[in-house]
Amino acid sequence: MSNTPSPRRFCNNGPLKGRLRIPGDKSISHRALMFAALAVGTSEIRGLLEGEDVLATAAAMRAMGASIARGDDGVWRVQGVGVGGLLQPEAALDMGNSGTSTRLLMGLVASHGISACFTGDASLSRRPMGRVIEPLSQMGASVEASPGGTLPLMVRGALPAVPIAYRLPVASAQVKSAVMLAGLNTPGVTTVIEPVATRDHSERMLKGFGAELWVEEVGGERVIRIRGEADLKPQHIEVPGDPSSGAFFIVAALVVPGSDIVIENVGLNPTRAGLIAVLRQMGGSIEELNRREVGGEPVADLRVRHSALTGVEVDPAIAPSMIDEFPVLFVAAALAQGTTTTSGLDELRVKESDRLSAMAAALTGAGARVEEREDGLVITGTGGEPLRGSANNRVKTHLDHRIAMSMAMAGLASRDGIEVDDTRPIATSFPNFIALIEGTNA
Repeated sequence: MSNTPSPRRFCNNGPLKGRLRIPGDKSISHRALMFAALAVGTSEIRGLLEGEDVLATAAAMRAMGASIARGDDGVWRVQGVGVGGLLQPEAALDMGNSGTSTRLLMGLVASHGISACFTGDASLSRRPMGRVIEPLSQMGASVEASPGGTLPLMVRGALPAVPIAYRLPVASAQVKSAVMLAGLNTPGVTTVIEPVATRDHSERMLKGFGAELWVEEVGGERVIRIRGEADLKPQHIEVPGDPSSGAFFIVAALVVPGSDIVIENVGLNPTRAGLIAVLRQMGGSIEELNRREVGGEPVADLRVRHSALTGVEVDPAIAPSMIDEFPVLFVAAALAQGTTTTSGLDELRVKESDRLSAMAAALTGAGARVEEREDGLVITGTGGEPLRGSANNRVKTHLDHRIAMSMAMAGLASRDGIEVDDTRPIATSFPNFIALIEGTNA
């Protein structure tokens, strides 16, 4: 990312129309590269998200011995080193802005006989890693972090690591995956207990690569067991479209009058589809076309039409299945009829930015009525009238890509347009975002 901010004003240029294809799912792209690098042989990955976060994962796996190359045909080919075969990286692993890369790779290194220093940008270096450090330390890894449990940090792996049974204190797919990945090269069976189910891409894909993994419900909790010293087999992977990226266009089509779009190839994993359920509850017209399964993941094309939305009280139990989509849900709420209440969202205060206060400030600046609470926002909508927009003040995105994209979509449903202070962070997850807006909202 260059050091010069790139501001941009987003305005209402009329309804969104046509068909669009969103980038590959970021969570699945990260895992596809990591697991392919741990298989013996060559895997092929189609539809990989080529954003900065995923490229940071590719660079780290190369630094630890895997051969990873993108062909002229757009297919990524990965020659893996096998579980246990990771090499000592010669330099620090720069994670950029990617919390997923950092936490999952810490898990991988923790059970190999290597050490790795993890660094990141200013935003990532403020994010807490303690929730990953705790279980990995129990497995025998040594972690030296900066004050507050942040980056830069050094992980020294344990060989052999010790299998543990770990109950997640906070719902987190990243922590769960870090422990499972550490378990891949740990003798015996490593167990993770989830009181609240989180996205299950790691479980689905590890099974696809041939890991011995069992998932069962015990007393209302999800218990995942993985047998270590795994032998992963190379795979051909099709990455479905990222529902978190699709969320921005779903909301824009719902709130911009006259819109009617089809978003192709959207991943509809039930642990990720909470936003669609909430938007339908609000009255959103979201139709699934050509539902199918791709690589163990449910996928469909979504037809989304402008709808009169009504405020709802969002059940906090659904939060883990849409934690990244709350910023754009707040935009939908700002244009709905009546009041939308959200709670149980403490997790949003430790994302790339404090997303609760950042979105409260941004939407208030654009003319929305927002009350910020400790664990959520209460938003009273315009009843479908456009937001005023921010004629005189730029939205502060705090280098957070989801704040930038959410407020860009709010700009499409505003009178004066909304100026975002910096669009550079969007490239971390959605490189062609602005081109797609221009293609559908011409």
